[in-house]
Amino acid sequence: AVCNSKPTPCKDPPDKLFTVHGLWPSNLNGPHPENCTNATVNSHRLKNIQAQLKIIWPNVLDRTNHVGFWNKQWIKHGSCGYPAIMNDTHYFQTVINMYITQKQNVSEILSKAKIEPLGIQRPLVHIENAIRNSINNKKPKFKCQKNSGV
Repeated sequence: AVCNSKPTPCKDPPDKLFTVHGLWPSNLNGPHPENCTNATVNSHRLKNIQAQLKIIWPNVLDRTNHVGFWNKQWIKHGSCGYPAIMNDTHYFQTVINMYITQKQNVSEILSKAKIEPLGIQRPLVHIENAIRNSINNKKPKFKCQKNSGV
């Protein structure tokens, strides 16, 4: 979806799986907080988890600069997660844990429901129901390219 929505298309063909775009702290009483500190990612601490992050949270617009993308996500969103998110490493490890350990791998969830990323339109309610059935009936948040319910 990101590759199709940008004026400059992605350099590489998209993977045939749904990937993470971000993890955003939530504020139930207002807009999502952003840019809470200017602390940058310590790329040395990320070395042990970079291989996993490249698969589940790639920079699909520039596959040569994953760390730069993750740094922007950390500064804009992750830095606002304190005290639940202690630091940059904890932020990225939380994403990995959600994706792998807590069974929030959207590709796997949708595949089990026979919904594959084949470039065909699907009713949004089918996707929502498949996800809800896998994550304790919690409602996922969607951002569609076109607001047509498909």
